[in-house]
Parts: sequence; structure tokens; C-alpha cells
Amino acid sequence: MAKKSDFETNKRRRQMADKYAAKRAELKKRGRDMSLSPEERFQAQLDLAKLPRNSSRTRVNNRCEITGRARGYYRKFRVSRIALRELALSGQIPGMVKSSW
Repeated sequence: MAKKSDFETNKRRRQMADKYAAKRAELKKRGRDMSLSPEERFQAQLDLAKLPRNSSRTRVNNRCEITGRARGYYRKFRVSRIALRELALSGQIPGMVKSSW
């Protein structure tokens, strides 16, 4: 089980990324717009750099909903590989069975 602080940090990062998403997208768009002057594009890059680091979507970690594990994460089920296997073996995931050959 992951530490509670890891959950809380990730939750704050997710909230901050949602809060600043529109502003980041607008600044990125201005930074790439070749019709603007180089000074305006550079200013957009500086403004983007002034935003909090945790407002970037890439800082958010995908974590298992059950165990909090950050590695081996299945996006479709939102759980780690270990939790997925346990759920499948207990019959909690419809249609998923242990393979044998």
C-alpha cells in the first residue's frame, strides 16, 4: 500500500493540472503561433515557465485505485497488474479468466 502522502500529492497535482489546463493550452498555442512576433512568442514561453510545476499534466502519476501502486498500471481498469490478477481470480471482472495452455 502506498503512503497516504503519495495519494494526497497526486490528488493535488491532478487538481492543479485541471485548474491550469486552459491557461497552459493558450500559452502553448501562443508560443507556437508563427504569425506572432518572436518577442510575443518568447513572452508566452516565459509566462508558461512561471506557472507552477505541478500544473503540468505530466506530473500526475497513474496509481492503482486499490493498492496505490504506481507501476504496472492498467488504464482500462485503473488498477495495477497485481490487483487486476487478484480481481480476475476472484471473479470480480466479467469475462476474464485465468489462461491455461
